[in-house]
Amino acid sequence: MAKRIAAIAFIFLCTSIAWIILGGSIELRTDSAETETRGRVESNWGTPQTQCPPDASASFTAVAPRKEEGATASTKLKTQSVFVSLPLESSQVRVAIHLDQRKKGLLWYSTYRDEFDGTYTFENSSANPVFVSFSFPLPAKQAVYDDLQVSVDDSLVNSVSKDAAVVATATVAARTKPHFHVKYRSQGLDSWGYSFGESASSVKNFELRLITDFKGFDFAENTLGPTAEHLSGSGRELIWSYSSLVSGFPIRLQMPQKIQPGPLAGRISFFAPVSLLFSFFVLFILCTIRGVDLHPINYFFIACTFFSFHLLLAYLVDHISIHAAFAICSVVSISLLVSYLVRVVDSRFAIRDAGLVQLVYLVLFSYAFFFEGFTGLSITIGAILTLFIAMQMTARIRWSEKFAKTSA
Repeated sequence: MAKRIAAIAFIFLCTSIAWIILGGSIELRTDSAETETRGRVESNWGTPQTQCPPDASASFTAVAPRKEEGATASTKLKTQSVFVSLPLESSQVRVAIHLDQRKKGLLWYSTYRDEFDGTYTFENSSANPVFVSFSFPLPAKQAVYDDLQVSVDDSLVNSVSKDAAVVATATVAARTKPHFHVKYRSQGLDSWGYSFGESASSVKNFELRLITDFKGFDFAENTLGPTAEHLSGSGRELIWSYSSLVSGFPIRLQMPQKIQPGPLAGRISFFAPVSLLFSFFVLFILCTIRGVDLHPINYFFIACTFFSFHLLLAYLVDHISIHAAFAICSVVSISLLVSYLVRVVDSRFAIRDAGLVQLVYLVLFSYAFFFEGFTGLSITIGAILTLFIAMQMTARIRWSEKFAKTSA
């Protein structure tokens, strides 16, 4: 009996090493794929976007003294242009985001389309009409902006792109509050944000309405949460509304993340030895109780059916969804085990005992990794239940007699 246990332990050790190698290869493939495909996704789709408010500067003509040097020194007046920033009185922003996730190899990318519509009100307190230059920073340098429209007081104005910003000019009447309006359609990756400035900034009469057609989003750390939230079809309407705010925190919405096939397959492979350990333990107990004589070579082939699940999963997730790949690998692995043990023992033991063991400790154990945050708890509960059942089933076994019979 001791030699048989040692042989089974050796098979378990060798299979565990194979799983570690497989898990490492999956991680290597995932890392190399991310380096290659992320740049490709960003070049085709766009990068994370962060929108900032526009600036408005008015041009004034100022008169200043100019002293001429020489024998007949005199002082003359000269004129020069002075640019003064106009205060931003209010911001009314509406953004609609449509999630359109893309899969590249072993990874999913949270790509999205967004529609921006913002109206900004400035104040010209001057007693004279002024020539104003409006500068609207674009949310990302590497992006596409479709149907870009710029208007001042409901009148479309020509604009030019300069230093990752849209610049438009208009003449503003004295003591008025011009409305600067911008709208566009674009697309980005992973997150969308709105920043008031690099340092603590003062914001007046600000309202941002962000409408999504999805749930499961999150907010980045050190950002402002919405002041209100409502249902909006299949998604949410998030509102940030402030009459007077001083903050250095931006607004940033993180897109939902799908289950990543590569990292998930890697984690399942790394924890596979725990799954096999439970299975070997339960099978050994069942064989002892039912008088089934499984040779270590039989345990070797059983370990191979386990390994086939993870090997097939590692290369199948490249081509189909992780759920479909998981189902196919489960059927293949259990079919290999049952068809083998039907010939070694009988159909009753193969299906009722060994098949059920593999279903619980391979399939359900691995499926627990789909529920992030609950994997450890699920495995712990399974381990405790396994211990309880094994203790109850073997309570009346005289192990000294079992080992003595085997030795004899």
